[in-house]
Amino acid sequence: MAFFLAVDVGGTKTDYLLADESAELCRTRTGTIKRMRTDASSAAANLDQALDELTARSGVSMRAITRTCVGTAGETVPLVTDWLRQAFSARVSGDLLLLGDVEIALDAAFHGGIGVLAMAGTGSNVAGRRPDGSVVTAGGWGPELADQGSGHRIGHEGLRAVFMARDEGRSTLLLDAIMAFWEVPSLGLLVEAANARPAPDFSRLTEVFLDCARKGDAVASEVLRQQGKELAWLVRLVIRQVYAATAAAGSGRKAELPSVALTGSIMEKVPPVREALVADIRSEFPAIHVREGVVDPLLGALWRAQNPVLPPGQGR
Repeated sequence: MAFFLAVDVGGTKTDYLLADESAELCRTRTGTIKRMRTDASSAAANLDQALDELTARSGVSMRAITRTCVGTAGETVPLVTDWLRQAFSARVSGDLLLLGDVEIALDAAFHGGIGVLAMAGTGSNVAGRRPDGSVVTAGGWGPELADQGSGHRIGHEGLRAVFMARDEGRSTLLLDAIMAFWEVPSLGLLVEAANARPAPDFSRLTEVFLDCARKGDAVASEVLRQQGKELAWLVRLVIRQVYAATAAAGSGRKAELPSVALTGSIMEKVPPVREALVADIRSEFPAIHVREGVVDPLLGALWRAQNPVLPPGQGR
């Protein structure tokens, strides 16, 4: 019997799924094993915890695994990929497929077919699959260069908006709410915390912005809407490329707009970002279909582990 391991490496957590040819056997979750987000010893401890739990709950040894598919943000960064290859090869038998986290989510939604996937959690990324199976992406360059619509950008850009509102003399619930959330008693200590090195986890402020937006705070609402629109711009860029590729594919078929699927905690739990994203996409493509709900990237990693050559998937 063949066994397959699917792994989705996020910025704050990692999800694991063990399955055979016909059914899921068990799932587990640990802290992140992404080396850009944690040190090597912590990543190793998290990975060992997950593999031990999977074996204990399923009775399947990691030496019986046929193929593992790992999806991760930062799949072009050697610090991330080199560690993952070494860590899994030392602990898990069988073949290893290392893909981008947005690509496994794309497979979860479309099983190798054409489509566009927008991912927004701690970070963000957008990918689309063209008729020839190749993948085109936009964004995904990390927190300092991209991550539009992500938890990181909501927290970081949101803090900047809070201080701009203060300079402009506009009232906002956010200042007191953020100070309470970070447990800092003064404005000076808030400034110190926000400018600390290493930087704080800005993504955790997302819940503060969402709560204040629900209470009618204009600054919080605008921050969430703006991040939805910024991510939508990347989605529109990818839609254009996939749409153009369907037209170029010929065969007498009329070019078709790809469907759009969404995934990640921001898309699932922060409606103002999702609503702004969808509205902005439809400002250019009124007839486009955006799927309800969010897709589970682990199912894409499992599908790819079970179908490793369909399609090849070409990253950046």
